[in-house]
Amino acid sequence: MKHAAWSYDAVIYEMNIRQTTPEGTFRSAARRLPLLRSIGVDAVWLMPVYPIGRINRKGTLGSYYSISNYCAVNPEFDTMADFDDFVAEAHRLGMRVLLDWVANHTSRDAVWLSECPTDWYERNADGSAKVPCDWDDTAKLNYANREVWRGEIDAMSFWLREHDVDGFRCDMAMLVPIEFWQQARSELQRINPDVFMLAEAEEQNLFDNAFDASYTWEMHHILCDVAQGRRRVWDLRNYIYADRGRYPQSAMRLMFTSNHDENSWNGSEFARFGAAAEIMAALTFVLPQSLPLIYTGQEYGYDHSFAFFDKDPMPLQQDNRFTSLYRRLCALKHSNSALRSADAGGSFTEINNNAPDCMMTFVRETADNRVVALMNLSPYNVLSDYRTGIYAGEYRDAMTGERYVLNEHVWGDTPAWSYRILTTDK
Repeated sequence: MKHAAWSYDAVIYEMNIRQTTPEGTFRSAARRLPLLRSIGVDAVWLMPVYPIGRINRKGTLGSYYSISNYCAVNPEFDTMADFDDFVAEAHRLGMRVLLDWVANHTSRDAVWLSECPTDWYERNADGSAKVPCDWDDTAKLNYANREVWRGEIDAMSFWLREHDVDGFRCDMAMLVPIEFWQQARSELQRINPDVFMLAEAEEQNLFDNAFDASYTWEMHHILCDVAQGRRRVWDLRNYIYADRGRYPQSAMRLMFTSNHDENSWNGSEFARFGAAAEIMAALTFVLPQSLPLIYTGQEYGYDHSFAFFDKDPMPLQQDNRFTSLYRRLCALKHSNSALRSADAGGSFTEINNNAPDCMMTFVRETADNRVVALMNLSPYNVLSDYRTGIYAGEYRDAMTGERYVLNEHVWGDTPAWSYRILTTDK
């Protein structure tokens, strides 16, 4: 599948509008866009911006994912005009805007429940709309009815045609028939040939004329286990090779150390990764097919688990070492063709080392670019011993900018959770 040209070396930022500023509005969030662009963010994925249902509402403000009207904005965040101004500012800065799309269900007081035929929803014996999973503030749509397909695609088209968004992150995409997503993409591309589609799912058929990118939930859980000592690096290595065989080379794979689900329900990246948080973030920028994600607050190292259903804003922050870290990682992604996503990126070749249960040493390479990653993905100080062969030579350390000579024989202490990323033009 051919993707939008901008997406191959893109970094995605997930913005939690409710919590990203003390005001929690589109207008205040728009003021954060120049900083994100300066870090190197290419596309902003907005958590759902639509009105939230009131029946069985969670907390004081409700779940973003209990949507009462697909074609309006949540008054909590200001007006549609303010939303349009946000999109215009993002575009002015050279960034794209992706909306979070929840196709599987609506709220239990959605306009469709009162305005559309009863068979737009799956029903219980008593006629009430079914609750999907255990989300009792939502109602399950009936995809056996093709009119539901039409309604969803028309609503998605509204945002492309009338409000100039660039694509969608599709919530729990595996709960909706792949044939729906294929039809949706086909029709949305007639409006915007570069529409970008990201699936919150890992099924292999997602890339059959439907999505550009999918989540790497399995890899994320392996990374957490490695950081917490429950698994070793060979489990990650096995995953990487298996994953490359499961999906087409053209597939983009969203890689992350945090997102709204992980942050709110399992803690910040520091709670889950501890001292490994930085190296794991760096890893997500250099693996094959990676589309890296930064979640709200990570650009400041904000060590906090946001409340999901209530106001819990991030205090005003100053640029710090985490801002600098992500700025360097984004620059690394943008300036090295070997790290491009999907089949546009470079080959992946491991350099054998003496501690394969702790270390990954590998090369990403295209005809005119090489990136060497030397990573101790363990809590142990490793006496490393390996030979670099044809990859020995002079490089630039991507994180410090300093000249670095990679010897043919590397031997010596490698501290726990330490890493070095080297780049050069061939």
